[in-house]
Amino acid sequence: MHPLSAQPQLPSDQDDDYNLKDASPQLGERWPNGGAFGGRGWLNGGERFSTTYDLVEQMFYLYVRVVKAKDLPPSSLTGSCDPYVEVKLGNYKGRTKHFERKTSPEWNQLFAFSKDRVQSSLLEVYVKDKEMAGRDDYLGRVVFDLNEVPTRVPPDSPLAPQWYRLEDRRGEGKVRGELMVAVWMGTQADEAFPNAWHSDAATVHGEGVFNIRSKVYVSPKLWYLRVNVIEAQDVAVDDRNRLPEVYVKAQIGNQVLRTKICPNRTPNPLWNEDLVFVTAEPFEEQLSITVEDQVHPSKEDVLGKISLPLSTFEKRLDHRPVRSQWFNLEKYGFGAMEGDRRKEVKFSSRIHLRVCLEGGYHVLDESTMYISDQRPTAKQLWKQPVGILEVGILGAKGLLPMKMKDGRGGTDAYCVAKYGQKWVRTRTILETFNPKWNEQYTWEVYDPCTVITLGVFDNSHLGGNGGGSNATRDARIGKVRIRLSTLEAHRIYTHSYPLLVLHPHGLKKMGELQLAFRFTSLSLANMINIYGQPLLPKMHYLHPFTVNQLDNLRYQAMNMVARRLGRAEPPLRKEVVEYMLDVDSHMWSMRRSKANFFRIMSLVSGMISVSRWFGNVCNWKNPITSVLVHVLFLILIWYPELILPTLCFYMFLVGLWNYRFRPRHPPHMDTRLSWAEAVNPDELEEEFDTFPTCKPHDVVRMRYDRLRSVAGRIQTVVGDIATQGERFESLLGWRDPRATSLFILFCLCTAVVLYATPFRVVALVGGLYCLRHPKFRSKLPSVPSNFFKRLPARCDSLL
Repeated sequence: MHPLSAQPQLPSDQDDDYNLKDASPQLGERWPNGGAFGGRGWLNGGERFSTTYDLVEQMFYLYVRVVKAKDLPPSSLTGSCDPYVEVKLGNYKGRTKHFERKTSPEWNQLFAFSKDRVQSSLLEVYVKDKEMAGRDDYLGRVVFDLNEVPTRVPPDSPLAPQWYRLEDRRGEGKVRGELMVAVWMGTQADEAFPNAWHSDAATVHGEGVFNIRSKVYVSPKLWYLRVNVIEAQDVAVDDRNRLPEVYVKAQIGNQVLRTKICPNRTPNPLWNEDLVFVTAEPFEEQLSITVEDQVHPSKEDVLGKISLPLSTFEKRLDHRPVRSQWFNLEKYGFGAMEGDRRKEVKFSSRIHLRVCLEGGYHVLDESTMYISDQRPTAKQLWKQPVGILEVGILGAKGLLPMKMKDGRGGTDAYCVAKYGQKWVRTRTILETFNPKWNEQYTWEVYDPCTVITLGVFDNSHLGGNGGGSNATRDARIGKVRIRLSTLEAHRIYTHSYPLLVLHPHGLKKMGELQLAFRFTSLSLANMINIYGQPLLPKMHYLHPFTVNQLDNLRYQAMNMVARRLGRAEPPLRKEVVEYMLDVDSHMWSMRRSKANFFRIMSLVSGMISVSRWFGNVCNWKNPITSVLVHVLFLILIWYPELILPTLCFYMFLVGLWNYRFRPRHPPHMDTRLSWAEAVNPDELEEEFDTFPTCKPHDVVRMRYDRLRSVAGRIQTVVGDIATQGERFESLLGWRDPRATSLFILFCLCTAVVLYATPFRVVALVGGLYCLRHPKFRSKLPSVPSNFFKRLPARCDSLL
């Protein structure tokens, strides 16, 4: 069977499993009277409501802030004190760092205990003295009854910590020393939540603690740097007997571009070429310009070079040209006679450049199909936002095990969301296949025709928890895209999205991601105006880049974003950024080719259906329909001014009718559209192959032959299209003198007839001829068709 000859067939039970599902979470913050802990309330004073976190489920936490201690007793053995604090609630223990030889330490550390996992009604805070050998000494404790802990609801001010006298182990008396502590009840809306030590991550120690916290990241501010290489003067080569073959090489970091070799072999070469780079603020690198002479294909001589800091270049906001400058080139001598002068700088020539930082472009770091931001680099050119996007990342269900821990499978999942320049990362929930994050984030929306991307990953950098080293990659669990223009304004959507990942061995559902989101429109007038504006800033149309330039610049921008976000703390790792930005979307895939082919066929099928309907009308398959079409045709011929209004009104009625069948849910990953379920295993293996390939020769030969068969059919279709076009050209091209003579005589007669005959009569006769009854039709092809097919094409001139 040919690779493009069949539609995919999916089993119905898997089809349902891959679909979007409705979810009914209990959204919003509610403070019930009577609270929760063991039937005893944490709140007094009835119900309180807050809209701060109204797109997530409320999660209660007991917060403990250990600030400092004073007047702690020294050890009787060592004469010093190495204090630390241990916070205990039920079976959960958290501890601060310890200080050496300090009786008045200051920790200022936060602890958060989830209410759902705790059964105890007492909070115990111990102060201990760390010993090098043996058990740590007990210095004192403070005990809190959870029924007496106050509740704080933002935007209330933070609870002030208080001094508490330490008591002995049995609670029968006070001992020396005091501890400053603040204890309160709150939710995930508390600003202490992101930086707190969490009881559900008690097994993580060291550097792993930073890698499990939720964070918000901002992409670096990217600029296009345009280097217009105009000319050089007084270029001197070592060999005076030959004329130079000069080109210019420019480099920023690992980005290297070069001009063409000047066609005129002269000491004053002229290029006038543009080289475009991607750079980011703060500008840490320099622009290196090198003028080189290509002595032969494998050897180049450096004739001069110069390094320029990026901060000195002008920032351009529109298409007006910037001022060009001459720069002196530095040349270093390396001759045998210049042994001690090797580091001496000599000015041998100069170069004429026009360099500017382009602020009027949007630096593309993601595919235009899934773009999330279209604003230009320069903030002066930004417009007011048209809406607000709020996303509640509730949790995930049914995740598959991603790694082995102590002989059993486990998953430490976190979620990343990217829209515009803002990236968010939820905290990591350890060792569960049904994590609940319940974190809410907000973005400003400048264009509704954009996409937010959310991905779920398994954290492999948990430090002391056996998570691995820096070489370990965070495994991808799945990804969800939501196009904002498909959302109704001011409506809350709550759905469970399937997390689908394509592996070399096939499609796999990794779980479900539960989301709640709401798009709020700020101005209907601005929203309507956006739909008439260009998709990208105007500089993309006034001075457009080539397709190859855009691909290269997007790749460089993605690498720069990945490098900068990888330097944050905790880092957003390169494999995460690449997966979110679809870095490999341009790679060849037989599966994607099939999917795109059938997308085109689904569009063409509509036109084919219309042509079949018109053919049935002309052949009188349904006499009533044919009569009605004749009546409509006669009305439009008699009143031609009704043609356009009738067409527009018909489209209005069709749109109104389709409103009943409009999508009730936002779109999601479609396995049938993606041809993901019925794909051939070898085609999947080819899609995940490296570039260049690492497969054996026989496998590469088989894939090459398959590609040749597909390309052969495409070649035939393209040739047929070219043949029809060349036949049109030959109507007046005199390649067939008799055919051209007949055609121009026919055109002359037609012009005379149309001039003498009213247009309505011509349209009436032509329409009735097309709609004539089958009794008046011949089964043979028509005369115009026969004439056209006899016209010559240039295919007979092909080798």
